[in-house]
Amino acid sequence: MAIIEPVKQNPLHPSQTRQYSLSIRLWHWLNLLVISGSLVTILINSTLMDRKATSSVIVEQAAKAEASISADAAGQIAHELEDNVWSIHAYIGFALVALLLWRIIYEIISPTSQSLFRKVSVARLALKNGSEEARLARHELVVKVLYFAFYLVLILMGITGLTLYFKHNLGLDRSVSHSIQEFHGFCMYLVILFIVVHVAGVILAERRQSPGIVSDMINGGGH
Repeated sequence: MAIIEPVKQNPLHPSQTRQYSLSIRLWHWLNLLVISGSLVTILINSTLMDRKATSSVIVEQAAKAEASISADAAGQIAHELEDNVWSIHAYIGFALVALLLWRIIYEIISPTSQSLFRKVSVARLALKNGSEEARLARHELVVKVLYFAFYLVLILMGITGLTLYFKHNLGLDRSVSHSIQEFHGFCMYLVILFIVVHVAGVILAERRQSPGIVSDMINGGGH
């Protein structure tokens, strides 16, 4: 979800339009799909697949069909359905980890103009220049810090997710697993917060200083 810049032009060099490589664009939209899929699985299990509610529905439907099923059996079925959704969530998590590795590798091998670290360095140097350029550089730094925070949260979410998936192999006890699960869920809330801020920023940029920013992330920009 990151990588869409807040302005269409380079804020430190207004005459230069921003360009997005094919790799960055693919990563952005695939990341959007993966995170959306992860959120959907969480939503399904917290609503439609709620264990107690699902168990009640199973018992009620069995009664309507003039069949008999115990509450314990209904609970086991509900638990199995919930686990199936979490399995999908785990596979989506593996895709997220793969995307994170892709992004890290690209940051290392990408051209200087596409490097996030390079953009931060340029913005920091520009803070020492004139007032207008310093103001734009300050804005650039704030945005990049948000991106770094987003990446860090995704990395932590990926690590905790993998830890939970392999908790039996790692020999983690129940209390440790629960703490990791709580932190993993907290990271997802931070991701949702970033998405809200990110979308709001893109909408403002489209309506004000940078029309066409979304289409640039589709066709590459720089036209």
